[in-house]
Amino acid sequence: MEKELAFIFDLDGVIVDTAIYHYKAWCVLAGELGFEFTEEQNESLKGVSRMESLERLLNFGGITDISDERKIEMAAQKNALYRDYILQITPEAILPGVDVFIKECLNQGIKIALGSASKNAKTILEQIAYQDIFHAVIDGNKVKNSKPDPEVFLNAANELKVQPENCIIFEDAEAGIEAAKRAKMKSVGVGDKNILGEADMVIPGFVDVQVVDCIKLLN
Repeated sequence: MEKELAFIFDLDGVIVDTAIYHYKAWCVLAGELGFEFTEEQNESLKGVSRMESLERLLNFGGITDISDERKIEMAAQKNALYRDYILQITPEAILPGVDVFIKECLNQGIKIALGSASKNAKTILEQIAYQDIFHAVIDGNKVKNSKPDPEVFLNAANELKVQPENCIIFEDAEAGIEAAKRAKMKSVGVGDKNILGEADMVIPGFVDVQVVDCIKLLN
């Protein structure tokens, strides 16, 4: 019997590009705190939890005198801003080539899962009509530890009943690639090879990417 394979996809920057909305929301908070938050700084927030992202934002602004209660309020404010943005997206926001690639995965009998730090993953999936596509959805509401901890990917593999060594992760963030390594899984970086060079394979996007070429990583 052939071994079962699984492809596990991050959401932001892989399936749909909502990173700009995260950035806009964090910029609002930074502005209220009196400093400018740059796109370069935003790179370090990709793939990590909301509270960890807030801690990094405050660090960039040199702000240390914020109570835990206020941090919770600020994280909630950021999330409210972000949700306002994502409730406006449509299936047209799905990144080029993703639809074709995922349908080919399903045609070839590959199990697919979402492995995202986002607590708004299900909302986004509904907005892009992907709520019934994945065999498993592991999001920020189902894990305690954010990437680079491998928990999200290991949970996805467990729910799919596929061994970690038979899984391939699709990620756009360094933290996600590191999480894949810790989970003993292969990884495909989606984006800039200068940033994602630790991945087993790097693609600029899914246009013209063949499922069979990704499977070869497991051989």
